[in-house]
This record gives sequence, C-alpha cells and structure tokens, in this order.
Amino acid sequence: WRGREGAPYSTLVPSDEVTINYRHGLPVITLTLPTRSERCRFTVKPVVTTVGAFLQDVQREDKGIERAEIFATDGSKVSDATLMEVLLMNDFKLVVNNTAYSVSPPAKEMLSSEHATEMEDIKSLVHRLFVALHLEDHQIRKERELLQKLDHLKEELLPLEQMKARITDRADAKTSRLLWVGLALMSTQGGALAWLTWWVYSWDIMEPVTYFITYGSAMAFYAYFVLTKQDYIYPDAKDRQFLHYFYQKSKKQHFNVERYNKLKEDLAEAEESLRRLRQPLHLRLPIQEINDKD
Repeated sequence: WRGREGAPYSTLVPSDEVTINYRHGLPVITLTLPTRSERCRFTVKPVVTTVGAFLQDVQREDKGIERAEIFATDGSKVSDATLMEVLLMNDFKLVVNNTAYSVSPPAKEMLSSEHATEMEDIKSLVHRLFVALHLEDHQIRKERELLQKLDHLKEELLPLEQMKARITDRADAKTSRLLWVGLALMSTQGGALAWLTWWVYSWDIMEPVTYFITYGSAMAFYAYFVLTKQDYIYPDAKDRQFLHYFYQKSKKQHFNVERYNKLKEDLAEAEESLRRLRQPLHLRLPIQEINDKD
C-alpha cells in the first residue's frame, strides 16, 4: 500500500483496529490513539461533519499525531470537504502518522435497521420522560377546564331546568286529568248500557248495540295503530299524550327543547370526561392536591 506521492506506509493494520458502530442513530468511530495507546470513541454527525473536521478531532485528542489523512481503496485521497455521510458509504483507509487502518463501515441494510431501532428507542424514551414530567400538570389543567365547563353548563341549564319542571308538572297534570276523564266516560257508558238493558229495553234489543260499540272500539284502536305505528298499550299511550302536552306547552312558553337536550348531552359528556380523568389522577397526584379538590 502506498500513500500520497507514492510514499509507502510502514504498517497496514487490519480492519478490526478501527470499528464503526451506531448509537442513537449516529456513527461512533473507535480507534487506538498511537501516543496514548488507548481506545477512543469519536461520535460524528454524518450530515454536517466533514472529513477534515473529523481528522482535526482525532489530532486534537492525541497531540502526538502529526499526520491524519483518509484515502479511498484505490489510493486516491479523500477531500477534507467531503461529508462523513458520503465517506461511510464505502470502505476507506485511515492513515495516522505512518500507520494505515483499513476501515469497513456497516452495510447499508444493517445501518437502516439499526438506525430505525435506535430512533424507536429514542421516541419511547422521550415519551416516557414527557409522561413523567408533564402528565400530572396536564391532568390538573384539564380537570380545571372541565370543572369550569361544568359550572358554565349548569348555569345555562338552571333556568331551563326550572322552566322544564313547570311545564312537566302541567303536562303531567293534564295527562292525569285525561286518564280520569276516560275512566269516567267508560263508567258512564257501562252504566248507560246496564240501565237500557234492564230498565228500558231487553237484552235482545241491546245486544246488537253492544256489538257495534265493541266493533267501533276495535276500529278506534286499529286507527290508533295506523296513525302512530304503535299498539294501543296504556303506558305507551299515556307517555305519548304527555309528550304531546309537553311540546304544546313548551311552544307556548318558548322553551327551546333542542337547546336543552344539547346542553344536557354536553353536561353528560363533560362529567364522563372528568370521571375518566380523575381515576388516574387520584393515583398520581400528591395527597394535598386530592384533598383540595375533594
């Protein structure tokens, strides 16, 4: 092996004397310093560090180094302005004083896999650090925001709740009156049929009348099903009539049912978010923080 100007080197050292490994995505070049006879690691940033900067770092580390150069495998000298990223793509010779080191960078496939693994480790470490340092503050801040939102929603809902309670009471009272009126009408009808059967006419005359009354009731129930798509079940019919009176009175008193329902949904969502937030919060916060909120 001959270097620049054909001058022979006294020693050609095998490639294991200079090794290149990757730590946290950066190449680490390890070599033996000639004067101190100890192994030294140099971490380089391949996209910004040049060959000249790397060689200066080597000479700065060992003052006994008078000459440090890098040659390609064909014997041509590598310019000091060459980026280390370009240099590490191929094998090269590192010359320190009169000793030439044969260097073989890791294969590109190995580099990509190891670099990806290191980056995943860094991301995982950063995430754990963020959680350890900022999660509690974030949870406290988020809890305060939810509490403020709950107070605001409750303030908006308070007058609507009072108005809804009044409308509900009136609609319920009117529905109850309607049920009692229905009972009274059925009782009156039964009494009238009995009086006509035993005191005015005979059963032979009243039998067809009761038949047509029963048939008319069946037609009324069927008409109810056609109009509402529901069977005539007393609880369901009562609820339907209650809603009819409720919306009727809400319209008269300008009660916004849609806005009320939207506020109730937002309130339930905020309460659920607060409940989910407080479970890990109580496990992580200091005791005095928990006591202050309770």
